[in-house]
Order: sequence, then C-alpha cells, then structure tokens
Amino acid sequence: MKNQQAMENNKKSTVLTMTGVAIMVVLAATKIVPSSNIAGYSVFVGIAFFFLVEIVSKTPNAKSGLRFNTIVEDMKKPGVTAWALVPCFSGIATIIVGNLIFSGEFADHVLGRTSSFLSFDKTILLIIQFILGGFGEEIAFRGFFFGKTSKLFPAWICAVVSSIIFAAGHIATGNIGVVIFDISNVFIDSLIFSVVYWKSGNCVISTFSHILGNVISCIVLFSFFK
Repeated sequence: MKNQQAMENNKKSTVLTMTGVAIMVVLAATKIVPSSNIAGYSVFVGIAFFFLVEIVSKTPNAKSGLRFNTIVEDMKKPGVTAWALVPCFSGIATIIVGNLIFSGEFADHVLGRTSSFLSFDKTILLIIQFILGGFGEEIAFRGFFFGKTSKLFPAWICAVVSSIIFAAGHIATGNIGVVIFDISNVFIDSLIFSVVYWKSGNCVISTFSHILGNVISCIVLFSFFK
C-alpha cells in the first residue's frame, strides 16, 4: 500500500514538474519580443511549482532543495565553496571584457536591462531587491527547473536547458553583439549556479552565490565604468 502511494505521488510530481517547466518555457519564449515583460513571471511559476512538487511528493526536509538548517554542512561539501565564489570573478571579468569590447555601451545595456526592477539610487532597497530577486530565481530555476527535472533526465541536459531558459528571460533590446555577449554570460553564470546547487543540494547556497556575484558586479560597474 505504501509503495503504491509512493508511486502515485511520483507520477503526480512528474506531471506537475513537466507542467511547470512547460509554462516557464512558454513565458521565456515571449522574449522573442525583447521589450516584453511577461517572461519575468516564469520566476513566480517556478516558485509555486517548487512547493507544489515538494508537497505532493512528500519530500522530507533532509532531501528538500530548500534547506536553512543545513547551510553550514552543505557549504562544507566538496567543491561547494569554491564553485559558489566563481560568479564573483566571472562577474568582474564580464564587466571588464564587455566594456573593453563594447566600451560604455555594455555598461549602459546592463543598466538598461536591470533598471526597471532594481533601484540603483536607493542602497537599502537595492540590497533587498538583490536578495529577493536572487532567492526567487534560485528557487525557480535551480530548486525547481533544474532540481526537479534532474530526477527525470540527465543532470547535464537539465542544467543546459534550464540555463538557456534562464538566459532567454534576460534578453533585452540593443546592439545585437552586446545582447549576445550579455546573454552568453548570463547562461554561463546559470550553469555555475546549477553546479553549486548540484553539489550542495540546496538552493539557499546557490542563492548566496547568485547574490554575491550580482553585488560584486554592481560594485565594479559603478566604481569603474559609470
């Protein structure tokens, strides 16, 4: 009886996972019109389906993709800390190389892409936005999209696909070369966050990595290029 119930829960979880992923993909696809803002709702969809799947599958806390009580232990897992710090360096490299290649146009593009949801002139509010934004994206794209699909398909395929969708959601209008460079780096960072999540099993850790990378990039951008 218990085995039958577990199988039924797994089937429901699979259906929910694929449904949530499909909706996120469709929303991200609206970025075929770069000025569209609908793609941003994919984060809310991912968050909602993450908790739905966890509830339906009756995921025990020790195996949840979102754990606050094991942060220290998860950070100590092999390679987690090293990988979590990589976005700090990749963010700096992206800003420097982007501005060497495209001059100030790259900095303007990044600010233009993010200014609609980040308050660069209000430090406290900006910090809150970094935290909430990073946390939401990590639950949606690492905890749900990558984490749940990697139980159904090879992890590397899930990492690549989820990163393509994540990057697509960041497309903005502008010089095609700048846009491609920007989105390529968003894709790479997403792959790094996926590795952090895969190694730690906890999107709280990938959130730390995500926020730290964004903050360092922002500091470098405003300190040296604006």
